[in-house]
Amino acid sequence: MQLSLKTDYALRMLMALASTDEVLSVDWMAEHYGISRNHLAKVAQQLNAHGLVNTTRGRSGGMQLAREPSQINVGSVIREFERLDGFVACMGGEHVCTIDGVCGLKPALGGALEAFLSHLDRFTLADIARKPMAIRERLLDQAD
Repeated sequence: MQLSLKTDYALRMLMALASTDEVLSVDWMAEHYGISRNHLAKVAQQLNAHGLVNTTRGRSGGMQLAREPSQINVGSVIREFERLDGFVACMGGEHVCTIDGVCGLKPALGGALEAFLSHLDRFTLADIARKPMAIRERLLDQAD
């Protein structure tokens, strides 16, 4: 399974925010991660809509975590950003499969997907950003 760029960017943005108490702008993250500002802006909007970050507009605006890193579950973030219902056609996608219901693919993949998400449910943002100072230093070094 491969996560979408949106999910990847969301997790990276959350880790950057977990590494500081400062307000970070989308421009700052784009520069320090070397990612398109436009892509990050869309992800920031989703993070705000899902209540994971608080945003402030204006010249000194940006975003901060809306909750403590220990209160943000990685599995939940994945579920918010990924389209998991259409993992394969027979699992809720728009396409219909001729052999749906008579093959064992759906339960096999459904179980694998659930195991994947269950594993990620055991982690919080605090777990994956467990070295906030090191994350911050790497990001700051990247802009040089």
